[in-house]
Amino acid sequence: MDFFHDTGGYGFITTEDADEDVFFHMEDVGGADLEEGQDIDFDIEQAPKGPRATNVERN
Repeated sequence: MDFFHDTGGYGFITTEDADEDVFFHMEDVGGADLEEGQDIDFDIEQAPKGPRATNVERN
């Protein structure tokens, strides 16, 4: 994970597969909050504002 905004509950993930960072929101993550730099697994769906991570799970 590249960036996480604690207060807003969202962040961006840098991937090798996507040309741009992938947005995620904590509603897409089960369990405890994520930390910046943490490794995660996820799926990518195309949302109106660009790629969004779904099914986000911690490694």
